[in-house]
Amino acid sequence: MKYIIVLGDGMADEPIESLSGVTPLAYAHTPMMDALSQKGMVGMVQTIPPGMNPGSDTANLSVLGYDPRQYYSGRSPLEALSIGVPLSDSDIAIRCNIVTLSEEDGPFEQRTIIDHSADEIGTEECTALLEAVISELGNETYRFYPGTGYRHCLIWDGAGWWN
Repeated sequence: MKYIIVLGDGMADEPIESLSGVTPLAYAHTPMMDALSQKGMVGMVQTIPPGMNPGSDTANLSVLGYDPRQYYSGRSPLEALSIGVPLSDSDIAIRCNIVTLSEEDGPFEQRTIIDHSADEIGTEECTALLEAVISELGNETYRFYPGTGYRHCLIWDGAGWWN
């Protein structure tokens, strides 16, 4: 038997006044989701083991049959694998966002992040920025990989660091 698992990750929301007081999902026209839910089985399940922080990364591992207590090592390795980055046992995967910083006068260290997604920067423009980072900072120990939009990956080869 074949299964389709539809995860409404991030679909929860608050009612919005301009949408007649309902959530964006309740307001949306969703004929395919409606048809799937009528022909399939709909239910609820607890996907986050007690004591673990709730998050889609942990929940998705659980839905796919992996015990997050055993297999979860953070979001970054999952994201790295999702864009085809090869990982070795000594690699440390780090999410690398392109962000927007404040423009205060003074030392760089006093700036703050004012937008975690660089105003939803596009993949093409962001990849060009990341290539500049790679030319300055990339090497065999620190490998950068372009992702989608503002989300990218830094793989740090931790071989030798653990000893």
